[in-house]
Amino acid sequence: MAAALLCFSAAVQAQNFPITPAQQAKAAQVASTGVPLADLMPNAPDQYTVRSGDTLWAISGMFLKSPWRWPELWGMNLEDIRNPHRIYPGQQLFLDKANGRATLRTRRAGSDGMPSSTVRISPRTRSDSLADTSIPTLAPQAIEPFLAEPLIVDELTFSQAPRIVAAQEGRVLLSRGDRAYALGGYAGGDAPGRPLTDRKGDALDYRVFRNATPLKDPTTQEILGYEAHYVGKAALVRGESTAQNTGKDGKLQVEKVPATIDIVAAKEEMRVGDRLLPEPPRELRSYVPRAPSAAIAGQIVSVYGNAVAWASENQIVVINRGSRDGLERGHVMAILKDGERLVDKTDSSRPGIKLPNERNGLLMVFSTFDRLSYALVLQVTDGVKIGDRFTNPN
Repeated sequence: MAAALLCFSAAVQAQNFPITPAQQAKAAQVASTGVPLADLMPNAPDQYTVRSGDTLWAISGMFLKSPWRWPELWGMNLEDIRNPHRIYPGQQLFLDKANGRATLRTRRAGSDGMPSSTVRISPRTRSDSLADTSIPTLAPQAIEPFLAEPLIVDELTFSQAPRIVAAQEGRVLLSRGDRAYALGGYAGGDAPGRPLTDRKGDALDYRVFRNATPLKDPTTQEILGYEAHYVGKAALVRGESTAQNTGKDGKLQVEKVPATIDIVAAKEEMRVGDRLLPEPPRELRSYVPRAPSAAIAGQIVSVYGNAVAWASENQIVVINRGSRDGLERGHVMAILKDGERLVDKTDSSRPGIKLPNERNGLLMVFSTFDRLSYALVLQVTDGVKIGDRFTNPN
């Protein structure tokens, strides 16, 4: 019974993966017509068996020239694969070509020579793992560790976040297993922040950050947000309180007693002054590679990592467009390399010229904020740097 309930729970989760109406419509269209043979990769296999370690992005790129057109690849499977997020190792994909169109199925058409209405039933043993074995859109190791680390916040949120105020025995640096003390309230300011409490419904798990770095638009130099530098995690043991004490003048004084926290994970050593922000709820993240429906263009704002100037494949970049610009998780954008500015030496007047921007690779958005987004570099010809542009891939 327990196993059945777990399987049912996994099935419910599978149905909750996001499939947009636009993807549904595109899939229905392609399911009825297939795709032109010209859109297939020249070496697309006639059949392929899904293996452990595969990704939807890689399989899409195996069959289609444009991997972000995964919804169309899904549409080619619409009768057999009703949810593009649930494809498993061992499934076989067959490519059928007819009348200048291609369709992709999980079984070869007419392979058993039996009428389509006939179902062959035979005894067999089936063993399923309770763990979800469906293949991911991207290699999980590329972005999962990153999802727990950086955070884009506004200046006010970071400046008023609770901070570590002291450590035991006068320690300067803190690591995993150490105990420290923190305060959420501030004595001055228009918005002094909230005290750290352990009341029901309040956060008990926190990420620890340092040095919120301003992220500026490469062209306008406007600050679009602040990237907080992740250093570890802390758990709230006791909330803030107050204590009464008699001062030297004999008057009764009220003193703040900081909250008690334990350091439960450390990427770097922590210290007094580091800020605490609540651990966000875990999300069931899924990414369907696709091009935006509207035109979106922008620039690379930052390359994630200490003192990293250039990004290569499987590295993270910040871009200057976010949810308010229509960007969503899964959107694939083309990276453009700025054309070089030169002097035309073939003209006696030596005018300045600018070479055309050239396509340099692809990136996929996996986390969006209001005015900024994080994206993974999927393919790249040359290095990607701050100021490089991106646009729709079509």
